[in-house]
Amino acid sequence: MLVQTQKLKIIPLGGLEEVGKNMTVIEYDDEMVIIDSGLAFPEDDMLGIDLVIPDITYLINNKHKIKGLILTHGHEDHIGAVPYVLKQIDIPIYGTRLTLGLVDNKLKEHDLDKTVKKFNVESGKSIRFKNFTIEFIRTNHSIADSIALAIHTPVGIIVHSGDFKIDYTPIEGDKVIDLAKFAELGRRGVLAFMCDSTNAERKGYSMSETSLGKVFDEIFTQSTNSRIIVATFASNVHRIQQIINAANKFKRKVAISGRSMLNVMNTATELGYINLPQNIIIDVNEINKYADNQLVIITTGSQGEPMSALSRMANSEHRQIEIKAGDKVVLSSTPIPGNEKTVSKVINELYKKGAEVIKEDTHVSGHAYQEELKLLHTLLKPKYFIPVHGEYRHLKAHSELAKSLGMNSKNIFILNLGEVLELTSNFAKRAGVVQAGKVFVDGLGVGDVGNIVLRDRKHLSQDGLIVAVVTIDGKTGEIISGPDVISRGFVYVRESETLMDDVKALIHEVLDECQNLNVREWFYIKTSIKEKLREFLWKQTKRSPMILPIIMEV
Repeated sequence: MLVQTQKLKIIPLGGLEEVGKNMTVIEYDDEMVIIDSGLAFPEDDMLGIDLVIPDITYLINNKHKIKGLILTHGHEDHIGAVPYVLKQIDIPIYGTRLTLGLVDNKLKEHDLDKTVKKFNVESGKSIRFKNFTIEFIRTNHSIADSIALAIHTPVGIIVHSGDFKIDYTPIEGDKVIDLAKFAELGRRGVLAFMCDSTNAERKGYSMSETSLGKVFDEIFTQSTNSRIIVATFASNVHRIQQIINAANKFKRKVAISGRSMLNVMNTATELGYINLPQNIIIDVNEINKYADNQLVIITTGSQGEPMSALSRMANSEHRQIEIKAGDKVVLSSTPIPGNEKTVSKVINELYKKGAEVIKEDTHVSGHAYQEELKLLHTLLKPKYFIPVHGEYRHLKAHSELAKSLGMNSKNIFILNLGEVLELTSNFAKRAGVVQAGKVFVDGLGVGDVGNIVLRDRKHLSQDGLIVAVVTIDGKTGEIISGPDVISRGFVYVRESETLMDDVKALIHEVLDECQNLNVREWFYIKTSIKEKLREFLWKQTKRSPMILPIIMEV
């Protein structure tokens, strides 16, 4: 009998204890596959940061092992980091038609569309490598073409749910989640199950996406004289289809606003995932040719993003669309945790302009609730369970749910980013860590802004900056000119002349003291100025500005 000596490794590089940035590595012997490559949006304290992506140092160090990047669906938190990864590692990507179509837009923006190898996969089919056979399983989510993965390895079957819900009446008609395949895998025996935990705290079942059709019909019925503006996620193809269906039913034209919304619409329409009635779409520049009750505007900005189309409308900064009294604005999403304030700010501005904002019962989640999670656990009957996709409270709630179904707590692993879980057919154990974490994207810079830069930005934003410039004689150490003191974001100089004079006098004292001690080392002099000024300014103002001494020698 052949004894299996190699161990399978599961290594999460993103998507644990956070919302977004999903990325997981499955490794066996000399082969490695990556599941998803997502981004996260910056938190409030990440000043100036545009995006957050996973740290892929481990992948770069093992790029000779990587067989491919497998994408479960086309949401930003699963595909947003793809171009940043492919700039550093030349690997093929695998995904369904719509997913690859959305990735293509990103690759074009980064000039990678001609060089990257892309392979279209379909639910019900599989791909083979030396140590892995990966089956693609149809699921339902808030975007079309979503899949789960069954990864057949030498030690057993690993199932990764991707993002999913169980929707018996999906927008795609007969394309219901393939529960029969999950049941079949359960009969064969599943070694480990990695499952979406986003809604693990919510009891019951999620609502079907089609249930929103009636909601939109009701809104349209009650808006006989109003222009309707609907804000939703650009990637929510099913939601966009329902809005278009309602517009067609009530004989309204549809205008699209927002670059990402236009990109997704074009891609989804070309690939047949959105069905457009003839002549229903008009250019946003033509909206003034139509009466209010003939118009629907679909826009980005449901999360209150400052540069989004809806935020620009609310702040009267949009070139083509001005919010006016009587407009009905429908927010067809729920705020992502952390975005509540920005969403509230946009809603307030919309109300000030006389618009009516509708945000109740206009969204259904694309993630499974507890009863749906229980169904998949029961069908698969996994030996080991790894909750993924969510903050720690979501992962913990999901682990408690697994326990309630009879799973031994020793077989449940809430992992940290970079933590290695080793598995054989008989055991699973934690086995060290690899480098993992956050890489900040700021403009064109990727990874060049770290925690120290963010700390400085925070310091500057809270207490401002004092620059002290002085010119001294290189031979004698005597002051030739200055000190000149510049304040930015600390105090208004013209109203604080006494304080500025005291600061200059203190710098004089420090320099005289250094001269008397015959000190010529710039580091020592600068440090002395910083320490004395910091102490003095704290006593005078109870503030701690960043202090930047500049000494010029002639």
